[in-house]
Amino acid sequence: MKLSPRVSWFLLAFGAWSWIVWTTFVKNLWKDASGLAFDDGSPTAYFWVHLTLAVVSFALGTAIGVLGFRGVRAARRAGE
Repeated sequence: MKLSPRVSWFLLAFGAWSWIVWTTFVKNLWKDASGLAFDDGSPTAYFWVHLTLAVVSFALGTAIGVLGFRGVRAARRAGE
């Protein structure tokens, strides 16, 4: 499959955005003082569900970013 440079850059940006957003979310989740994430020092179901969502999003963001990176690299090689 051949990706256009525009789509490749979008995928690469989406992968980077996913990492930025979810890294910030996990940091905030870890520091949560409201009692949602931790109850007497023990992780709650809320914590585990959102940590799982973050891990899945990291994996998908990485896969999508890699596809975008490969597309950008291929487009640059074709333009040379």
